[in-house]
Amino acid sequence: MLLFPMLAYVNGKFLSRDDATISVFDHGFLYGDGVYETMRAYRGKIFFLSKHLARLKQSADAISLALPFSLDKIGEALNEALRVNKLNEAYLRLQISRGTGEIGLDPALCPAPTMVILTKPFKDYPPELYANGVTVAIVKTRRNHPLALDPAIKATNFLNNILAKIESLKTGAYEGIMLNWEGYVAEGTISNLFTVKKGVLHTPALETGILEGITRDLVLHLARKEKIPTQEKLMRPKDLADADECFITNTTVEVLPVTAVDNHPVGTGKPGPITERLMQAYRKEVSHHV
Repeated sequence: MLLFPMLAYVNGKFLSRDDATISVFDHGFLYGDGVYETMRAYRGKIFFLSKHLARLKQSADAISLALPFSLDKIGEALNEALRVNKLNEAYLRLQISRGTGEIGLDPALCPAPTMVILTKPFKDYPPELYANGVTVAIVKTRRNHPLALDPAIKATNFLNNILAKIESLKTGAYEGIMLNWEGYVAEGTISNLFTVKKGVLHTPALETGILEGITRDLVLHLARKEKIPTQEKLMRPKDLADADECFITNTTVEVLPVTAVDNHPVGTGKPGPITERLMQAYRKEVSHHV
């Protein structure tokens, strides 16, 4: 089954799957030179659109990439992608690359960026993932050092995460957890990580060298509303092994329980009460916004 049978937006036009192409000289293809955002629409409304667009701008500024349109115009294009594809529950991926130019690393070789929007109907994850939790594995691939390629930039250059994903798949884990250059827990290949110990919610601090996830920030906000103590800190792998509860977050999975790390049970081996509270709080927050 085709993953993206919908009309794709490419530089201002909506095109069929077969016609939606870019040049082999696009620097996004040649060098992974670009930024992106993944979003989710509920009932025809893109959740936290303004936050995603603000992070897109932050990432683009960090690599000196001029966006082709204002954030308002980009938002309009995203909503138009939902309309032309007649989607309500949807996955959206917005990608902006440096654009087409001669071979070489100088950004000046590319006169205009390339902007692509891909959409597809969103199919809910299997309920048993939330009922039973998933397994994660701590992988050997380390998260990029911020002075090499800052993980705070949501870049299309994803090889670091892909190598970590390959490792985790070999172990049979649902997600791979990367450590930073100093051996502290950083984040998953496509997720942020949380643990619970003695009623306190913990998550790796931003100075660990991680992406500031939009879902991560929302979960911290919801925990405080729920009067759950929170702590952003430097975490060691032992903190995962000793946790009472664990879960991962991102835009599409929302709050997903983790019940085993490296094939060792977390807590009771079942989703914990604080995880379940935050799962419900997140879904209520979505309903308030859409």
